[in-house]
This record gives sequence, structure tokens and C-alpha cells, in this order.
Amino acid sequence: MGDHQANIAIFASGSGSNAQRIIEYFEQRQDIKVKVLLANRPDAYALERAKRLGIPTFVFSREDFFSSDRVLEYLKENSVDWIVLAGFLWLIPQNLLKNYPDRIINIHPALLPAYGGKGMYGSKVHQAVITAKEKESGISIHYINEQYDEGEMIYQAKCLVEPGDTPESLAEKIHRLEHEHFPVIIDKVITESKVKR
Repeated sequence: MGDHQANIAIFASGSGSNAQRIIEYFEQRQDIKVKVLLANRPDAYALERAKRLGIPTFVFSREDFFSSDRVLEYLKENSVDWIVLAGFLWLIPQNLLKNYPDRIINIHPALLPAYGGKGMYGSKVHQAVITAKEKESGISIHYINEQYDEGEMIYQAKCLVEPGDTPESLAEKIHRLEHEHFPVIIDKVITESKVKR
């Protein structure tokens, strides 16, 4: 790797507030750059955010993702080194796992291993945490493997769940943690991996 700038591809499915924070965080950097943003929904607001910030975008279908190398080829064409999942809900297929071993980073809006797995995303997670009367929740930043939410843990941050919290108010606390920590942890992981090489 040496002095090579590390290129990140962000995968998003929704509004993209985390994606925007990550793009802005690395905007002035020479060594790490968000190169492209990919979405699996043409109506994902993340695409608008990326365009506004001058980041090229790519929309792919289920077919492209799971039954072809179109996404992988796009990443290769753009010299992508790292994949960051920012609110992206599909399981990552073998062709990407093979080409990006320990280079796919995800964030989950709860303290894994609790409240993870298929179908656990967004307000469903916060509702489950509140229903279980948990005292705290938080974010988990982890590497991706073949299973939902089971990859090696990188970092967790916590917040209190207070008696009056609703899924909406808890989501706000979690978003604050995501925006504060996710870009910094991505930076740390990529910077440390450069040192190792």
C-alpha cells in the first residue's frame, strides 16, 4: 500500500446521514478518500447526498449484487480498497467477501451480539431494546462475514436507555453516537492497516 491513498466505497440503502458524515469527515484528506457511493435502491436519499458532495454513485439490483460480478467490477474500476456499510441491509455475497477480506466494515445500532441478525434494523432494533427494558444500548462497529452481525467486533459505544425513551428518541441518541464515532473508527482501522503492511 505504502503512500497509496485508501479508497472507500460506501454502501447505503436509505437516508444516508452516516454516509454524508463519513464523506465530509474525509473530504480534506489526502490519504483516505470516499471514492464512490453505491445503493441498492434508486430512491435512496443517500444518492442525493453523495451527488451534492461530488461523489460518483452506482445503483445496483438484487440480480447485479447476488448473481453477477457487476458490483465487484465497479469497485475494481474505481480502485476501491475498503467497503463501509452505512445503513445497508443486504447480506454481503461471497465475491465481495473474497475480494475484501477484513475490509468490509459495518455499523449496527445496538450492542451486539444482542439485537442483531436478519430483520433487526432501524426502529425494530430500538423497539426491541425498549421492550426488553434494557438500561443501555449503543452502536457496534464490526467487520463483516457470512452471517448477519456476527463479524469480529472493532468498537462499541454506549448510551443510556431512559424510562421515557421511545424508538424515536433512542434512535436520535444512537444517530449521535454513529455520527461521532463511525468516521473516526473507520479512519483508525484504515490507518492502522497501512502501518501493518
